[in-house]
Amino acid sequence: MNIQELLVIGDSNLLIHQVREEWATKNSKILPYLHHVQELRKRFTKTEFQYVPIVQNEFADALATLSSMIQHPDKNYTNPIPVKTYDQPAYCAHVEEEEADGKPWFHDIKEYLTKEEYP
Repeated sequence: MNIQELLVIGDSNLLIHQVREEWATKNSKILPYLHHVQELRKRFTKTEFQYVPIVQNEFADALATLSSMIQHPDKNYTNPIPVKTYDQPAYCAHVEEEEADGKPWFHDIKEYLTKEEYP
């Protein structure tokens, strides 16, 4: 692709500092990864590694997950994903203790797991 300069943004502060060779690597399992990155760096005239805290990277992670789920006949194309933002938070994790039938919210899941048949 004739790319000369590369900016790599990562959410692992430890790995970014290790790749920059600012911090030593004590974990032997990471060494092959770091050596591979150093070899890849030679293909570019300039490489830069930046750390981005995971809090600032959540949206990018969500988009990456969504894009990995899309399959298109043309491997170089993905359909655009419309993204809406809201001013108010959504409380989707709010669950009532008991449903209208008096059973706990997880009753059907428990039945399925124990009897292997959907109620």
